[in-house]
Amino acid sequence: MRIAIIGKPGSGKSTFASVLAKKLNLPLYHLDKIFFVENWQYRPYFDFLDEQQDWCDEDSWIIDGNSLQSLNMRYERATMVVYFNYPLWLCYWRIIKRIFRPNPEIDDLPKGCSKNLSWRLITYLWGHEKRINPLLKVMREIYPDVPFLEIKSDKELEKFSLHLFEK
Repeated sequence: MRIAIIGKPGSGKSTFASVLAKKLNLPLYHLDKIFFVENWQYRPYFDFLDEQQDWCDEDSWIIDGNSLQSLNMRYERATMVVYFNYPLWLCYWRIIKRIFRPNPEIDDLPKGCSKNLSWRLITYLWGHEKRINPLLKVMREIYPDVPFLEIKSDKELEKFSLHLFEK
C-alpha cells in the first residue's frame, strides 16, 4: 500500500498520517522533514527530489506533505491519494493551537524548525486551493485508476478511518 496524503497546513495531515502508519504498520515519511533544513532554510531541490524518489520507489509507504512541483512523483506510484481540504478558518486555528500545544508524537519537521505562524505560512495557506485544485484535476485525469479521497471534515475523516481500519 502506498498512500499520498496532501492538503492544507493545519488540516490534520501529519496527525492522520502518524495514526495511519501505526495502524497499518507502514513506513511514514514527512516531506517537510527533507524539504527544509535547520531554521526553515530550503534544502537543495535536487537533493529533496532524490530522497523523495527513494521513498516512492519502496513497496509501501505513507508520504505526508504537499510539494506540488513533485506531486506527480508520488501520485504515479500511489495506491491511494487522500486530500485534506478542511475550511481555512479551521486550519488557521489548528496552526495557532499547535504552537502552544504541539503533539509530541508528531515528528514532521527537521531539527531547528519550530512550529510557528509565519507570514510565509499564512500566505501559503491562503492561496493553497488556487494552486492545488488545477494540479489535482490534471493528476486525476492522468491517473484515473488511483483512488482519490477528499476529506473536508472530521466527520468524513472518522467515516473513512472506520472503513479503512476494518479491512
